[in-house]
Amino acid sequence: MKDLFERIIRDKGPLGKWAKQAEGYYVFPKLEGEISNRMEFNGKKVITWSINDYLGLANHPEVRKADAEAAAEYGMAYPMGARMMSGHTKYHEQLEKECAEFVAKEAAYLVNFGYQGMVSAIDALVSKNDVIVYDVDSHACIIDGVRLHHGKRFTYQHNNIESLEKNLQRATKIANDTNGGILVISEGVFGMRGEQGKLKEIIALKDKYNFRLLVDDAHGFGTLGEGGRGTGFEQGVQDGIDVYFATFAKSMAGIGAFFAADKDIIQYLQYNMRSQMFAKSLPMPMVKGALKRLDMIRTMPELKNKLWKVVNALQNGLKEKGFNIGKTNTCVTPVFLEGDIPEAMAMVNDLRENYRIFCSIVVYPVIPKGLIILRLIPTAAHTLEDVHETIEAFSAIRTKLEKGIYKRIAASME
Repeated sequence: MKDLFERIIRDKGPLGKWAKQAEGYYVFPKLEGEISNRMEFNGKKVITWSINDYLGLANHPEVRKADAEAAAEYGMAYPMGARMMSGHTKYHEQLEKECAEFVAKEAAYLVNFGYQGMVSAIDALVSKNDVIVYDVDSHACIIDGVRLHHGKRFTYQHNNIESLEKNLQRATKIANDTNGGILVISEGVFGMRGEQGKLKEIIALKDKYNFRLLVDDAHGFGTLGEGGRGTGFEQGVQDGIDVYFATFAKSMAGIGAFFAADKDIIQYLQYNMRSQMFAKSLPMPMVKGALKRLDMIRTMPELKNKLWKVVNALQNGLKEKGFNIGKTNTCVTPVFLEGDIPEAMAMVNDLRENYRIFCSIVVYPVIPKGLIILRLIPTAAHTLEDVHETIEAFSAIRTKLEKGIYKRIAASME
């Protein structure tokens, strides 16, 4: 018999094997200073494109004031304990009511973390007799939730409705045999590539197949649709989404998340989501802070308008310079380049140290070998000057990449 840790020590995994070269710089970087369009990294001021603060609320004076007042009044511990037994307040209920109204659903359920909440909700919604059909490019929280399922599950090709229908046909046969149901899962916005999920086309299939739809709208909430109400409103199909999910960690620049659906479904989740039944409730400063943020999204359309001014300038500018930004139709802005991991590391080092641009780098195994994604997250805090400097920097590093300069730099460091 082997020591359990023998494999772990020998095989660090596809990302972990780069830890010595990458840690503290490419992964687990230390961005310092106030959350803003420009922050400190490695002792230098950089334009920061890796913070999911879409509406620029993280350091808005009104938000900081609300957070500070709530922390001073309640501290960070209250309410103590799991929400079902000892962690419930009228403010939790108020936030749920306002979230439900905002996304046009009967009821909502507040959860303490988005990732944990999604995993637990999927587990609660399906039994072993049910079948899950989900987009192959779904976020890790969805994949981990599906892993808990004891029944059948199928992936369909990303945003491919023909593939979805084929899998719905398979799922229908199985569900008929098991006397189960079908849950389809999509993202409202796919956070890596910036494409909206084809919710309208998915919902149209309900006329032909009997399924329920769960949508993770982490990146759509606050950024898309009338008043920032999300991807369902953007596509005019919010009524067709059976269970709607959004996190406070993106547009709301906070912690927590919520599910919204019919009252019966929300009540079922309240009494069956293990991650909420047995975990500490969301602390009061987070709850009251979220109430303030939601009110600002409702009453300050200029925040979303400013965000999209930056988004349009960035994406149009990149396309004019010949960059491939894929099929994004949201704020998420991926820039696709070709190269291997060592080249990518040399390029990003140059980008950060010499051009003072900080963005996320995505390589294999998250995407296929030979591809590099430089992922930009525009926010309302960015300026058109930030956009101009970034496009100029990207043009310079692309030329170096094509000339093989980064390949030679990487080879010299081996």
